[in-house]
Amino acid sequence: MIKQKWFVALALGLFFASTSFAETCIECHKKITPSIVSDWQLSEHSRNDVGCSVCHGDQHKTAQDVKNTLIPTPETCANCHEEKVEQFKKGKHAVAWAAMNAMPTIHWQPMAMTEGMKGCGACHKIGLKSEEEIKTLKKEGSGFGVASCDACHTRHTFSKKEAQQPQACQTCHMGFDHPQWEMYSASKHGVRALLKQTGILDKEAAAPTCQTCHMQDGNHEVRTAWGFLAVRLPMPEDKQWAADRATILQGLGVLDPQGKPTARLDVVKAADVVRLTQESWQKERDKMIKTCNQCHSVNFAKGELQKGDDMIKNADRLMAEAIRIVAGLYKDGILQKPENYAYPFPDLLTFHDSPTPIENKLFVMFLEHRMRTFQGTFHANPDYALWYGWSEMQRDLTDIKQSAKELRRDN
Repeated sequence: MIKQKWFVALALGLFFASTSFAETCIECHKKITPSIVSDWQLSEHSRNDVGCSVCHGDQHKTAQDVKNTLIPTPETCANCHEEKVEQFKKGKHAVAWAAMNAMPTIHWQPMAMTEGMKGCGACHKIGLKSEEEIKTLKKEGSGFGVASCDACHTRHTFSKKEAQQPQACQTCHMGFDHPQWEMYSASKHGVRALLKQTGILDKEAAAPTCQTCHMQDGNHEVRTAWGFLAVRLPMPEDKQWAADRATILQGLGVLDPQGKPTARLDVVKAADVVRLTQESWQKERDKMIKTCNQCHSVNFAKGELQKGDDMIKNADRLMAEAIRIVAGLYKDGILQKPENYAYPFPDLLTFHDSPTPIENKLFVMFLEHRMRTFQGTFHANPDYALWYGWSEMQRDLTDIKQSAKELRRDN
């Protein structure tokens, strides 16, 4: 009983201290950053008396000690939202920062693009960071926005309602190799969702959002069956597709030119960004079928998803042929291996800095047009699947064949 009374007294003490401290913060920040204050006042945090010191600590009290302000991390959010943070840590968003830094030539980019959050880092910041990485960011890059959660729940409102809207995904999932927003918003799913938002469709009408399919029941463990790169294990029974996928894995550097696993495969395994067993793939596929079944029959859902699988198979056929053509130029000494390549073989993860036009064309074919082919199919967008994806892949292959012919002729 004594222990229980002590805990209640401590909790009440922290509550009143937090409330009092918040009043001090508000008084000052209404003059310095008024919109931060108004956003916090609109938030559930404010309504539940979660004051500034709960997230930022109580060591910043004057303009001279701003450096003492704590910047929230996922662990800060986990103090109240433990289940959601644990879910998030199991999903692909959590490895976004590590995935960016694993790109072999990412550090050739301007610092502002990566650590400064003006390019790749602006979206990949959603990923988890080590304490050492956070220290480095504060010193050399950006010391803000390391909480991950605030990528979707924009500070300082941290609105659940905002994060549930498809537009919350738009900032990162649009453009070059991430045009999911364009695919979704122009699909029948997206059109109905936007009509529902504007009140043209009844609020009870079925209108799937990004979150409906990728965050079922609010689960923050965001994963997909095929993953971002649309490669997986085990190999398919179809011998041609298996050979094509092996070539793509070689192009990604997880298999060497002889087909043996490389050290990069261990990095991919650790990041858990691809499905490496049939069971892990099937688990995600079953989740998607269950979601689709809210509006469609199971047979219809399975059939539509199978079409996406078939498009990956067909896209892999074109992609593998293109990779083999460029690999042949390395083998015959017509193209020289760049210093940052591990093998005399095209490396699709280093093509941000492609030394020749034919290598750059191969990179664009993989990271832009192949992506659009299968992502457009899965997002029910025929325009992206065909014109921005499949048709572009065919043109890429034609250009690569012609360029290879000219290079061989000139050598």
